[in-house]
Amino acid sequence: MRAFVFPGQGAQTIGMGQAMAQAYPAAKAVFDEVDDALGEKLSDLIWSGDIADLTLTKNAQPALMATSLAAMRALEVEGVTIAAASFVAGHSLGEYSALAASGASSIADTARLLRIRGEAMQDAVPVGIGAMAVLLGLDFAGAQAVAAEAAQGEVCQAANDNDPSQVVVSGHRSAVERAVEIAKAHGAKRAMLLPVSAPFHSSLMGPAADVMAKALADVTMTAPAVPLIANVRAAAVGVDDIKGLLVEQITGSVRWRESVMWMADAGVTDVWEIGAGKALSGMVKRVDRNIATRAIGSPDDIVAAVAALNEG
Repeated sequence: MRAFVFPGQGAQTIGMGQAMAQAYPAAKAVFDEVDDALGEKLSDLIWSGDIADLTLTKNAQPALMATSLAAMRALEVEGVTIAAASFVAGHSLGEYSALAASGASSIADTARLLRIRGEAMQDAVPVGIGAMAVLLGLDFAGAQAVAAEAAQGEVCQAANDNDPSQVVVSGHRSAVERAVEIAKAHGAKRAMLLPVSAPFHSSLMGPAADVMAKALADVTMTAPAVPLIANVRAAAVGVDDIKGLLVEQITGSVRWRESVMWMADAGVTDVWEIGAGKALSGMVKRVDRNIATRAIGSPDDIVAAVAALNEG
């Protein structure tokens, strides 16, 4: 049994998806569709722009979705459709990529939603007020304890439960800075602030959740071709729940470790990471080393994946 998973913010690089677009007209068409939906040449920024501009939340989110969907379209050209997966899942914004890949939402609508989401998340908290930090070597319970101790009347929450030894905390900058020092005292191997400009997946994102509730209400969403494993539930969900969970995801924790565990319990033995980078593949292996992983980000990756399927 196989799952297709889609990366989140932080995986962006200049040039991502360009080789795929050059090799597959269907992949190029995805970038064109995103450009048209946003009314700008986001593809130029992705392929030849400045990494600082691409990393801006409002750009990174639709750009990563476009790269993932371009890889998905290239797979389809080679005969590998979404039906090759039993489940889809995505890390934070990657959940939107998963929904678009599985036909629940159009690429154009998804691009516009992610632009709204990125701007709303950036605008929810003034720059400098919030922060995020990664704690390595602590489990989720340990990270929650650190966050609670660091809060001291401010917001500090365990935001991303990525794998058994990597948890991201989010909230007011001063509280997150305290969490870094407390985590080190509690035996964390490393604890450091992340280069992000907003405290994602914390209660401080409440204004962004309100914006997304309105934006999602105007978008048609159908049942995905294969079930979505939602971030905030860490389980497969029905179509009637998806919009509400996407809103909840803005302030809720990304339960990635539990999502991988749920996949394994459901019988998933192979996970394909569709799009930029290999971060999710690493997380999956740290959760369950028995799951085979494969990253699909280049034409060569497509060839190898198709060959593996044919051999199987």
